[in-house]
Amino acid sequence: MSRIGKLPVDIPAGVTVTVAGSHVTVKGPKGELSRNFNPAMSFTVEGNKVAVIRPSDDPGHKALHGLSRTLVANMVEGVTKGYVRQLEITGVGYKAEVKPYGLLFSLGYSHQIEFKAPVGIKLTAPVPTQVVVEGTNKEIVGQVAAEIRSLRKPEPYKGKGVRYAGEQIRRKAGKAGGK
Repeated sequence: MSRIGKLPVDIPAGVTVTVAGSHVTVKGPKGELSRNFNPAMSFTVEGNKVAVIRPSDDPGHKALHGLSRTLVANMVEGVTKGYVRQLEITGVGYKAEVKPYGLLFSLGYSHQIEFKAPVGIKLTAPVPTQVVVEGTNKEIVGQVAAEIRSLRKPEPYKGKGVRYAGEQIRRKAGKAGGK
């Protein structure tokens, strides 16, 4: 049996989980998330726990078992705590400004880049060289952070660009370092 899939997901106080066939909806203090799962997986809500049940020991069902359980756990955590991803901007003149639609980036190009926040995502810049992405859906928070990073990836010579907080950039020696 899947070591992850067999563990039930705890439902904290203030969170409700509704199961309709293969559609699961989770409501909590930070919002509501819903998702369609593979119809082979079945979900049961007993008291304050959600369990995922697989139909057989087929390798495909084993893979879906742990995945489905983890996705439900991420939904529960998202509506209770939420997810945060921080990015750092390094480089002379590189900065981000908060606008009503999202963020306005100056990343060394000849133009500024407007980044519009998707629904359910909050973008903030506590300081001009730091960006914080917040939301309830882990996948969307990670995707938005990756899209912001892709606007100007960190380059290996001076380390300029947008990077995740705590990300280590492998630095290369320049032209003079090869002699």
